[in-house]
Amino acid sequence: MDKFLLQQQVLERLAEDLLQAEQAVRAAHETATHEENIAENKYDTLGLEAAYLATGQARRAEAIRHAMANWRQFRPRPYDASKGIQLGALVCLVDSDDKQQLLFLGPNEGSMKLVSGAQLVQVISSEAPLGRAMLGKCEGDEVSIQVALTRRQFEVLRVH
Repeated sequence: MDKFLLQQQVLERLAEDLLQAEQAVRAAHETATHEENIAENKYDTLGLEAAYLATGQARRAEAIRHAMANWRQFRPRPYDASKGIQLGALVCLVDSDDKQQLLFLGPNEGSMKLVSGAQLVQVISSEAPLGRAMLGKCEGDEVSIQVALTRRQFEVLRVH
């Protein structure tokens, strides 16, 4: 599986998210500034609520731009067994029920599911609990994380 193609898919998805966020900013701004939404009394808060929404959507759009910049600069490297799992690794984990999952360890702000060929790939950050737990591990190692009151354990099957 080509990690650079996965990176391109992430960038495409982020670009779609940015377009939606920018459209939401424009719509909320138009609502906030529309003459019909001028407050007539202290209980008339539609314009104020729309302004808050526009601010939140603008922050979201900025976060997506930041994520896109990080993903553009990101250069996935081949797996080096002497260093273990690092940022850019494509990892196959198996749980105690023999259920396998494929994870692509990327920069922050890009958690999503992608389809590559017939395979589902979960993109996670090295800051996510599972991402942190995998760092430095090698094929055959155990990875353990606490999810609510349950401890989940996985085995690293393959790393690319």
